[in-house]
Amino acid sequence: MEYKSMNETNKNFVVQTFGMLGVIGSLIFVGLELQQAQRVAIAGQQQARSALVVDIISNLTVTGIDFQSVYLEEKLDYEFSRNEVGLRNVIHTVWGQYENDFYQHEQGLMNKSTWSARKRGIEKLYTMCQGWKAYQYRRFAFSKEFRDVVESYQSKCKG
Repeated sequence: MEYKSMNETNKNFVVQTFGMLGVIGSLIFVGLELQQAQRVAIAGQQQARSALVVDIISNLTVTGIDFQSVYLEEKLDYEFSRNEVGLRNVIHTVWGQYENDFYQHEQGLMNKSTWSARKRGIEKLYTMCQGWKAYQYRRFAFSKEFRDVVESYQSKCKG
């Protein structure tokens, strides 16, 4: 019968322990990679939805149709100049972009500096009367977390 020395047993234990730690570390790394890949995929879906809305509003703008009147207010008869329709449609497009930016930030896919700049844009748009009015029509479709960011600013146009 062959007996292993205490040093040899300790060496085997250390080697097995390091091997096990290596496997555990690899599994943790793979799990984190999968989690990040899922976040990026979901953010990509959000981006695609945002792009679709931008395309729809852009096509309406080209044909002179006011997005808010037709889609949000269900009015086919409205009296806005082509420039007013363009402005209103751009405002709705920008709200959609800011919502997407918020989501990207929440997922850790936008750095703090860029998010700070986007928040300044949100504040500017929300404090413009046209921006505030458009937001009131769209707010039902925004997440509570995004609404909390937007509504943390004060608009002189309320009422």
